[in-house]
Amino acid sequence: MILDIFSRYAVGWMLARVERAALSQRLIADTIAKQGVARDQLTLHSDRGSPMIAKPVAHLLADLGVTKSHSRPHVSNDNPYSESQFRTFKYRPDFPDRFGSFEDARAHCARFFT
Repeated sequence: MILDIFSRYAVGWMLARVERAALSQRLIADTIAKQGVARDQLTLHSDRGSPMIAKPVAHLLADLGVTKSHSRPHVSNDNPYSESQFRTFKYRPDFPDRFGSFEDARAHCARFFT
């Protein structure tokens, strides 16, 4: 999920079966295009997950003119807005104990993020 920290609006999201740099690249590029963000206007703050620190993602951000920042190593509360959003997502009354399938999870996310 890509969250605008000022409005707390989820500007982009993706649900995938695996975590990969290529998927992060696609999410970032698609979201920037969808939101019409011009070069040198965006700072992307993320955790230090392997997809977000991968060289392909770093090169994409440089190509798009995006400044990157990362949470401090081993500090889980550096991203309070994202953590708050995930908590809101998981503690809603309609969040199931288990999803029946990947497609069910995707449908649930689509309703939530809309």
